[in-house]
Amino acid sequence: MPLPFLTADGVSDADDDGDEVLAHADDDRWQRPYRPGPWRVAISAVLLLLSAFMLLATMIVAFAGGGWGGAGACLVAALAVLASALQMLRVGVWVSRTGLRRVGFFVTRTIAWNAVTEIRTVQQPVRWLGLPRTVQGQALTVSARGVEEPPVLLTDHSADFLSRAEAFDRAADAVEAWAEEYRPVPA
Repeated sequence: MPLPFLTADGVSDADDDGDEVLAHADDDRWQRPYRPGPWRVAISAVLLLLSAFMLLATMIVAFAGGGWGGAGACLVAALAVLASALQMLRVGVWVSRTGLRRVGFFVTRTIAWNAVTEIRTVQQPVRWLGLPRTVQGQALTVSARGVEEPPVLLTDHSADFLSRAEAFDRAADAVEAWAEEYRPVPA
């Protein structure tokens, strides 16, 4: 239920014509076709909290006269944890008019829409929360020219979709819709 916002001059945004282009309506920008899941957000929040405590420890070490070496080591460790938390939030599938991008924690792979031959949901063993343990589940895979093994884009047991089957289905449908819209029609 959208709630209208009343501005200071008394004009309601419910009276808006809708002529304004929203930021997420720009197909040229990379965007995630689904929201990050609660597990991904919770892990990132814990890492951000940990980095805040580590930055506080850096300040305490620096002001208590513990030496610049100890403060520098604490600062580097805090920045590494902070960067890990932010990268954890970026991990996932991103789409734009130019192609499909799978952002991993260390590796990012981009596939142009004209190279994509098929996107489909399959039943296969998938990794549980990205850990080495595998369970039977659903995976959204992409077949592309020049790629030997079809990479797994999304799984229903990832940090974004664990215990959220309907969210996985909506995300898979959204990625497939992007593929149908921007993939060239075979001649």
